[in-house]
Amino acid sequence: MELHFYTPENDILKQYIEGYYFLNDHGPGAIKAYTTFPNNYGIVTVNLNSKVKLDINKISIEPSCDNNIYASFAYRYRNPIEVHYTGPFQEITIYFKPLGINYFVNNLETMFSQKKMTEFIPQFLDFKDEMGKIFHIAKRPLQIDALEDYWLSKLMTKDLAFMKTILLDTESNIKIEDIAKKHHISRKHLNNLVQKNLGKSLIEYRKIFRFRNVINKYQGLKSLTELSCENLFFDQSHLIKDFKSLTEINPNLFFKNVNTANKNVWLFT
Repeated sequence: MELHFYTPENDILKQYIEGYYFLNDHGPGAIKAYTTFPNNYGIVTVNLNSKVKLDINKISIEPSCDNNIYASFAYRYRNPIEVHYTGPFQEITIYFKPLGINYFVNNLETMFSQKKMTEFIPQFLDFKDEMGKIFHIAKRPLQIDALEDYWLSKLMTKDLAFMKTILLDTESNIKIEDIAKKHHISRKHLNNLVQKNLGKSLIEYRKIFRFRNVINKYQGLKSLTELSCENLFFDQSHLIKDFKSLTEINPNLFFKNVNTANKNVWLFT
């Protein structure tokens, strides 16, 4: 199943949004179910005329008789999530880069308190009406323009330079306690800042960052030993342990069944 993942055309949005895609049930190759794996994006998924059920590791989408818009927000998951569609559906999903969504939404702490996935209810009141209009635009280029114009209209000026530095330190494998010392704050204060702005711990962020780096660098040619060394794992056993934790299968089976060349690393079922 080929899925077109669009990179923002607007240069400003490129700083905050990794990309987005449109899904529907048209055609013989329409998606009915897939498994998605942990990442560090903030993912906003909007469904048209649908009933959406969020379980611990499963999302179910089915048609609704109501003329409605339902949006969900996934920002912290450490296990695979199964997504199932029943009947007709239309969906738009936006991948915000780490910290990216903070520049558009002010009430993230409330949503982060849900621990994993929650209904996406931003403070701007026109969200459902405007997303509904975007769904009803027939031509994709015009739909893309409207989607980007809408999110650009919600962009706020915020100073998150300190948090960006914290994430860079985390990605460079500095010990968490050393990151706190480097910035002259307690580890508790550091953890509180990260939870407030990211919705997860630095340990979780680093684990998923390494995992995603391995996927991005895998081209079917490198051994697990090479991938371990290149991505700051202690050894191959460490890589395998993290892979099993985040995917529930070993790396060789994962790479055999998942097309890592796609922007969306999914296992179709």
